[in-house]
Amino acid sequence: MSDPTTNPATLIEDAVPVDQAVESATPTAPGADGRKTGPRKVLGLTLPRMDFKLALGLFLTISIVLFALFGSFFTQDPRSYDNGTFEPPSGSHLLGTNNLGADLLAQVAEGARGSLLVGLTAGFIAVTLSLFFGIVAGYMGGFVDELLSLITNIMLVIPGLPLVIVIASYLQNRSMWLIALVLGFTSWAGGAVVLRLQAKSLRTRDYVAASRVAGEKTHRIILVEILPNLLPLLAAMFLSAVVLAILSEAGLSFLGLGPSGAITWGTMLNQASQHNAFHVGAWWWFVPPGALIALLGCGLSLINFAIDETINPKLRNAPQAVRSVRRAEREARRNARAKALAGARGASGASVADRATATASTTEEETR
Repeated sequence: MSDPTTNPATLIEDAVPVDQAVESATPTAPGADGRKTGPRKVLGLTLPRMDFKLALGLFLTISIVLFALFGSFFTQDPRSYDNGTFEPPSGSHLLGTNNLGADLLAQVAEGARGSLLVGLTAGFIAVTLSLFFGIVAGYMGGFVDELLSLITNIMLVIPGLPLVIVIASYLQNRSMWLIALVLGFTSWAGGAVVLRLQAKSLRTRDYVAASRVAGEKTHRIILVEILPNLLPLLAAMFLSAVVLAILSEAGLSFLGLGPSGAITWGTMLNQASQHNAFHVGAWWWFVPPGALIALLGCGLSLINFAIDETINPKLRNAPQAVRSVRRAEREARRNARAKALAGARGASGASVADRATATASTTEEETR
């Protein structure tokens, strides 16, 4: 499915040259002491800086994950229908009940687990396929590169949303695992293009050439020398794939093509739409799942932005550059005002001197 975070054209346009993007995370060739920076050192150098965006993103994401994991221990059975129907939020039902009497807080907790399961599974599948088709094609080159690139280009030109809808409509029993598989299989091509470009650049580095000369096997070079440099990029791609999968599952479920018999945020929105919750004023049925989808997407996106600033020097230095430009503009305006004021004072002093000279000349003429 198309999304700005996974659109290959956008990713290629915004991609940073590897020499800059992984400058602080690239294992160097053996130095004078004969030692080489390992993956653990790389990970230590590429951790994002803690700032407000990252802290807010972690808070939102961790809070929703904890609610999904432990919320069911403090709520009713989400499939219990012994309560009153369309009860508004109260002390006994914090989010009210639906048309069948099910506790909506319990369903939101159950739906959080289902949506996260679909998102994480689809994200893992998408990143795994991107790794294989991207890094292997970029490093191997030749016929392997052409074959894998051909498959990637075919997946790129196939529209994602219609493909997912067609596949889901032909499946009679749609489990959450099957929906996650479909979403992951249709969202990996854009990331593969970016990883292929990065791998083609990394394979020309000195330490990779040294490993080839030393007789290292291909799989070890890819796993030990190339893959650690792409970990920040892979993390960003994984978060983008998770957000896209959760939104896609919610869209499919809203259209009635979601998991059969499962409870997710998308299926809750679908049921609320089918039973006219908006028209009867049962806002507590569709607002909580919609708000949690938005908050989880916001949290993951903020974490993704922090990772992007870590691997992209332009984004990392952009706030400082903007502050420097604004500071220079303020200094220029201040200097311009000071010069204008000084010029006005000089002109005022000259006019006073001229009047004094004219008055003295007039007095001298009268005296004569």
